[in-house]
Amino acid sequence: MHGATRRRVPRLPVHRSPSTVHQAALLSDFILSLPILLFSLVAHEYAHARTALWQGDDTGYSLGRVTLNPLPHIDPWMTVLLPALLWLTTSGTFLFGGAKPVPVTPRKYRNYVRGDLIVSSAGVITNFFLAFGCALLFIGFGALAAMLPGMGEGLAILQRMMLRGIWLNMLLCFFNLIPIPPLDGSHLLYHVLPPAVGARYRAIGQFGFIPLFAIIMFFPPVLNFLLGPAQWGFWQLYGLVHPFGIGELWDFTRG
Repeated sequence: MHGATRRRVPRLPVHRSPSTVHQAALLSDFILSLPILLFSLVAHEYAHARTALWQGDDTGYSLGRVTLNPLPHIDPWMTVLLPALLWLTTSGTFLFGGAKPVPVTPRKYRNYVRGDLIVSSAGVITNFFLAFGCALLFIGFGALAAMLPGMGEGLAILQRMMLRGIWLNMLLCFFNLIPIPPLDGSHLLYHVLPPAVGARYRAIGQFGFIPLFAIIMFFPPVLNFLLGPAQWGFWQLYGLVHPFGIGELWDFTRG
């Protein structure tokens, strides 16, 4: 995007031999990325729980989910093991995960349709704005480095974390907007369908994540297409923050 430098577009896993990546660097980059992933996942679920409470549903509140404390939100498999497995098997080209879904009781909403739309969209909206927040912090670290050159290397590492944050939050936002039950996007689509069609559509949710995993495993081009907006959004923010980058350490997209 800038000159003739090749850059690796963040996308779905592409296997690379572990021998091409120094294991220590791979581990350090994972350790750098994990906190921003964890915070982004927790903020997503917190947004669901908080807006559900505002709409009259105290289910999440009664379970202690209206908090940014990560412990009530962590799922051992989705939050810890899956990200580590994806990171290692793709040699650091892909990182993703999830947290415990916040239980909701839609019949408690003061207005069912409005409540479902607000609660379902809260998580993706949060991730969208977190991506912009990471971009602003990236720029701030760059400005700080100009005033304190001796801190340049440490601030470049923080910029690398923020660039990961931009990508992860764009990915979380648009992944959850995929209209396949039980993802958030399915709730938004459901309300524009005729009642009979909507009922059959929601019934897909009884299969859990099986339909989604089938697309991920057997139809990756479809998933790449659905996540096209995430890649577009990432590169727009990349172009915005690029002039403020410190050296080259911050840029994980470089091939």
